[in-house]
Amino acid sequence: DDVIARRVAFLSAYQNAAYARRYADRVATLRAAEAKAVPGSTAVTEAVARNLFKLMAIKDEYEVARLYTDGSFAADLAKQFQSYDKLEFHLAPPILGRRGSDGKPRKSSFGPWMMKGFRLLAAMKGLRGTAFDLFGYTAERRMERQALSEYEADLDLIAGALAPGRVEAAAALASVPALIRGYGHVRQASAGKAAAERSRLIERLKQAPPEPSLRAAE
Repeated sequence: DDVIARRVAFLSAYQNAAYARRYADRVATLRAAEAKAVPGSTAVTEAVARNLFKLMAIKDEYEVARLYTDGSFAADLAKQFQSYDKLEFHLAPPILGRRGSDGKPRKSSFGPWMMKGFRLLAAMKGLRGTAFDLFGYTAERRMERQALSEYEADLDLIAGALAPGRVEAAAALASVPALIRGYGHVRQASAGKAAAERSRLIERLKQAPPEPSLRAAE
């Protein structure tokens, strides 16, 4: 419960209270479904709490800006340096679309003025996911929104299918987002593998018997 509460608080700062409540409500729904179908089991709820948070707390442009301007970055600098003359940020904004010969995003250097840009961008986090979110039109952000939408559909499936013999399959399906790692092209590749695994696990869940198999006594 403490972990979930911390995640709710994080998502409230990440976006807003309604967004955080969406997470809390989803977890509560799965917890109730698991407690009813398989008393004493928490495997599915724990997987959902962990992986739904992963999909809802994507480190996008707005979040990077928030982390640079919420005071923690300045505190870290103060701990490491008594004084400094210049700040330089090396970033690869997808909106610029700069890529090297290997196809990977190329980083550009930005001076200390970027802190003003970060503050402005952090204040615009309410645009995240709306038609006015310019970053939201990139392939990576569209992929992330689709992954979250599909995952929430999977949670509905899991809640309706939960039974003693399906806990393992349900927890495995709820853990698919853990397979998505990295950024850029690395993330896209891992997302493709996760999608294939998701399809396999959906079928596994649907075909799993409600009651666990009993081994005949030898």
